[in-house]
Amino acid sequence: MASPTSLAKRLLLGRPFRSDRLKHTLLPKRIALPVFASDALSSVAYAPDEILLTLSIAGATALTISPWIGLAVAVVMLTVVASYRQNVHAYPSGGGDYEVATVNLGPRFGVAVASALLVDYVLTVAVSTASGVANLGSVVPWVATHKVAISIIAIALLTAMNLRGIRESGAAFAIPTYGFMIVMIGMVITGFFKIFVLGDDLRAPSADLVIHAEHSNMSQMAMAFLLLRTFSSGCAALTGVEAISNGVPAFKEPKSKNAATTLLLLGALSITMLLGIILLANKTGLRYVEDPSQIESGPANYVQKTVTTQLGQTVFGAGSILLYVVAVITALILFLAANTAFNGFPVLGSILAQDRYLPRQLHTRGDRLAFSNGIILLALAAMVLIIGFNGEVTRLIQLYIVGVFVSFTLSQAGMIRHWNRLLRTVRDKQARNRMIRSRTINMIGLTLTGAVLIVVLITKFLLGAYIAIIAMIVIYFLMVGIKKHYDTVARELEPSEVRPVLPARNHAIVLVSKVHRPTLRAVAYAQATRPDSLTALTVNVDDHDTRALQEEWEQRGIPVPLTVVDSPYREINRPILDFVRGKRLKAPRDVVTVFIPEYVVGKWWEHLLHNQSALRLKGRLLFEPGVMVTSVPWQLSSIDGVDIDRLDATLIRGPKRGPRSSVTPEP
Repeated sequence: MASPTSLAKRLLLGRPFRSDRLKHTLLPKRIALPVFASDALSSVAYAPDEILLTLSIAGATALTISPWIGLAVAVVMLTVVASYRQNVHAYPSGGGDYEVATVNLGPRFGVAVASALLVDYVLTVAVSTASGVANLGSVVPWVATHKVAISIIAIALLTAMNLRGIRESGAAFAIPTYGFMIVMIGMVITGFFKIFVLGDDLRAPSADLVIHAEHSNMSQMAMAFLLLRTFSSGCAALTGVEAISNGVPAFKEPKSKNAATTLLLLGALSITMLLGIILLANKTGLRYVEDPSQIESGPANYVQKTVTTQLGQTVFGAGSILLYVVAVITALILFLAANTAFNGFPVLGSILAQDRYLPRQLHTRGDRLAFSNGIILLALAAMVLIIGFNGEVTRLIQLYIVGVFVSFTLSQAGMIRHWNRLLRTVRDKQARNRMIRSRTINMIGLTLTGAVLIVVLITKFLLGAYIAIIAMIVIYFLMVGIKKHYDTVARELEPSEVRPVLPARNHAIVLVSKVHRPTLRAVAYAQATRPDSLTALTVNVDDHDTRALQEEWEQRGIPVPLTVVDSPYREINRPILDFVRGKRLKAPRDVVTVFIPEYVVGKWWEHLLHNQSALRLKGRLLFEPGVMVTSVPWQLSSIDGVDIDRLDATLIRGPKRGPRSSVTPEP
């Protein structure tokens, strides 16, 4: 029978997959779109909010500029999508921006891109989850009062779904993602149909609010700065575009073509929904403020709702079923938008671990062939952000998009060098024309993303972007340090051409606390190794016990000399270490093998009662050069109830292969 822990794991994650099942987890375009593009698609649920609330700082009249801000964001998105289509064709291995920057600009730029992306993936989970809770809280007030707890639960559920494997999580995410597209586009079309065809005068619930500017008589310079800040906030809609270039290996063949097609669909759908929502909000007179104190007059007990919820109420009517559908499907897609990061972060972490920039555990696939350690690490980091910023979208989003535009800019610079290098060697005219066209697209992408990065740094630095920048710097130096450590270890372990010098002699020492079966087995095993010298060693911490041990040793006629070392201060480890070092000092080419008798117990609580001194001593001896430590196990009767098959399955972390062979082995 499986243990409770194993049973819970199987119920949560499902049965383990064999390694040869990896090809069956690859995604077709219809599943890859919701898996990798849900972040960029869902950003239309909070990017319009950020545009309108930032413009509201200048007063209600400034909201008329929102369509032009939306158009500028759409132009940048279209350029980035076109640029990344070149990336996925040129680098289909899944390294994305990291691989492009490393190959073309050098390892340091690659690590800079990786650190930026890692930070941005964590923020994607935090911002998407917090925004989803905010949208759901617009129609369910109880959710708004428990937003942190609900955000944590949502991240935990997403973690469990992704640990089951990307195909199953992709199938689960497909329905709400496609549902969100249908609902948003349907709401926009219905709203414009009522306005322009039926002639209805649609007014948003906040249209009659009287709001004042936070700063009256703004100068032209201040207004220009506000517009740049609004544009940078709206560029949050571009986050997630890079995830497809990182996830190309997860696509079915032909991988590059399918990834490029998915990118094109992502761009078209995101631009359509973003512009549609902004235009409809502008046409219905929707108001959305950063600070509630800006509201001078309005309905009593007015509670500000998100932009999509207000539009749903305007188009479908207050209290209608479709209004709740809009709120729920928007919250759901925002929760699932974090799935983009759950697919991008572990893959990037695996690549970085393979290149020795992160711990190697991030390169290991779990039972369901997902990079489980990366998924769990991402979830924990996002939960810390949610708790630290109290689940406030406006506070979290100020940290956002800095990382992604760092990676955008360096990636486009790398792609330009990539095409320049190829153009120096390729002579075919058609191929050169294609490369020149791709280089032009990447040059335009570099210009726009670099300009946006400068705008973001200027307008958001003091608002919180400095936290993200500090995090990137810390992660950068952490990865450089890990790489340095792994390289140092590799150099130390590299086999030399000179044959290793054999030890001159082997001195065996058996540690003795009392005369019992484990001790006698350790002595017998030490004798069987035929060392040059063999000594039984005990530490005298109590004269009476030591004399009794010596007498019993002599009575049994054990053919190994027993050496007693004194310990005036009742220490165990130090006298033994001094004795071992003395053996080494006499002949540095000699080795010392220390045999330690240990109990093998069957109950978890028995570990607390046995082997503690042996473990501490073993850990200390491992630091002594020229000293080998050998454990001599003695199995206690409590191991009889241990299920060895289950223990084997737990240790190898893989599926059970069935019952052991029923054929009795020959003696």
